[in-house]
Amino acid sequence: MEFFLLILLLLAIIGLSSFINHFSPYIPVPLIQIALGVLLASLPLGIHIPMDPELFFVLFIAPLLFHDGKNVSRQALWKLRKPILFLALGLVFVTVFAIGYLIHWLIPSIPLPAAFALAAILSPTDVVAVGAISSRVKIPKTIMHILEGEGLMNDASGLVAFKFAVAATVTGVFSLAEASWSFLVIAIGGLAGGAILAILIIRLKIFIRRLGMEDVTIHMLIQILTPFVIFYIIEHFHLSGILSVVAAGIVHAIYRDRDQSPAMQLQVVSQSTWTVLIYLLNGLVFVLLGLQVPSVTNEIFKDPLFNNWEVSKYIIIITAALLFLRFVWICTAWWWGWQLKKQLEKPSIKNIGIITISGVRGAVTLAGAFTIPFVLADGSPFPARALIIFIAAGVILVTLIVASIVLPILARSEKGNTEELKEEMERAALIRTTDAAIKAIRELMNDDNHGAAVSVIATYNQIRNRLINASDEYSDQLKLVATEIRMKALEAEAQYVENLKKTGQIDRETMYVTDEHIQRMRLAVTNRMQYRRLFFWSLIKRSLYMLFQLFSRQNEKRLQIRKEKSKKLIQLKVNMAKAAIQYLKEQITPENEHIYLVIIGEYNEMIMKFKLAKKGVDKSHYTQIQRELRVKAFQAERNEVQNLFEEGVITIDIIRKIRKQINIREAYWMEETSVHSH
Repeated sequence: MEFFLLILLLLAIIGLSSFINHFSPYIPVPLIQIALGVLLASLPLGIHIPMDPELFFVLFIAPLLFHDGKNVSRQALWKLRKPILFLALGLVFVTVFAIGYLIHWLIPSIPLPAAFALAAILSPTDVVAVGAISSRVKIPKTIMHILEGEGLMNDASGLVAFKFAVAATVTGVFSLAEASWSFLVIAIGGLAGGAILAILIIRLKIFIRRLGMEDVTIHMLIQILTPFVIFYIIEHFHLSGILSVVAAGIVHAIYRDRDQSPAMQLQVVSQSTWTVLIYLLNGLVFVLLGLQVPSVTNEIFKDPLFNNWEVSKYIIIITAALLFLRFVWICTAWWWGWQLKKQLEKPSIKNIGIITISGVRGAVTLAGAFTIPFVLADGSPFPARALIIFIAAGVILVTLIVASIVLPILARSEKGNTEELKEEMERAALIRTTDAAIKAIRELMNDDNHGAAVSVIATYNQIRNRLINASDEYSDQLKLVATEIRMKALEAEAQYVENLKKTGQIDRETMYVTDEHIQRMRLAVTNRMQYRRLFFWSLIKRSLYMLFQLFSRQNEKRLQIRKEKSKKLIQLKVNMAKAAIQYLKEQITPENEHIYLVIIGEYNEMIMKFKLAKKGVDKSHYTQIQRELRVKAFQAERNEVQNLFEEGVITIDIIRKIRKQINIREAYWMEETSVHSH
């Protein structure tokens, strides 16, 4: 029962971290989760979860890397294979030797093989942490692909180097030739083994489908178990389980792309399930990391043999050295590649800086550090084991904090402070929020709310058009085009009435009324001031007519005839509007779609109002549906604004301005619907 409550508590902390991040998006989620983990471990609740590295790798790292392998761009991996291998292999081995010698020189109590072990476990970058931080920072796609590829590959190289360094420390024996050969066998064996097992699992799923078992639950269960099974089997043969799940993910992605008849339901369930699973696993990784920090720090800070300031200084120096070495290596590798191939784009210092700072260390580093044995082969304690784990934890925290602060500054556009760019940024953000609102309404649209939904979408399309065509010159041109289209639509209405007249389906009185209606609409399009005067005069005439109706005594039969005529006229206007819509749909092209959709939306709203008038329905129900849809649309806008801010697309000033605009529109529209409903 205690274990179950602990799991619930950890899941609640993950939820709380998202809640905090929503209101403080400038703080990355991993840092919030680590801080909450530290807080939980510091409370007098007796909570202590020992780090079992083998279980940690199979339970967390395997599914996370499998998912990344499935979703990474294979074309980008192949195209950028050289810089990725330079970082994932070259930089790892350079780090092991350069940082290893630095650690031994800095802390003589750590023997050289153990220093190499610490450097090796500090060499892999954490693709999970990088992904979490980059989600709110605008990092160029090419750089992001390089970081993803490096994160997928360097775990294996770093852990293999770490394994041999630890073995050399424990036994006192090391052979470079044997280590190099073993590395090749472990890496290639892991990749090949993962790919073969993935193909076998895919064949199993195909066989199950051919048996007629299209049960989504079974296929989803196999999919979830795949990374755990592959990692366990490959590790059992002492090969790279990490590379095996990456290879398995890529194989599954290739099969998914080639499969011509996937079950749509399985795709939807798969995407939803993996989204939730990855969200929880990512969160648990950093919360568990935070839970380990107090025990690791207490062991060092309470030990009289260690000076707290000296130990903290070691962490700062080693982190700085790791980042400096990474910067120099990237500069050298890119410069060398650029010298060999002049057609390559010369790298900028800014891009090199982004890749350097993105070298965040994470859960793999800490989990690996915990695998260090307690004793050597002769039974003596492993030298400075507690200090090595403490330094590993410290480097993780420092790299995370540095990346959180520096990355948004580096990734920000140089033109970010100009007024023009701010205006463009705001306009692009408003277009995206409008699109989000339209998408939300379309997803909610059904037979019952179709008319109200079309009306709301038409309003948003008008807003979108104004945003897209913001310049005055273009706006004037757009008005002329829209006027021309509306006049042609009215011609289509007039042609429909003319056809009815030719076939004798319309009487003279109705013909006169419809002609008058079309003339008024033409006037509304071409001369709004004259139309308003005419509309005002029509309103007076209608009021006088209603008073005449009230005081005059008309028999029920004549009233019934008038009602029938009114219904027929309304139906005729509906048919005229449909004829106009049909004409507009025939003329629509991708270039003029944004204008035509607005006019079609206006006609659809008109049809809905005519239908309500014909049925004599109380408009309050229609208004209530419209109000509910608008509430959903406003929420979709707010969600999209928050997403844009978290992605680093807009600044805090712009998010405040857009939120204010949404609030004003909401107040105005809701007041408008309240007036219409009474």
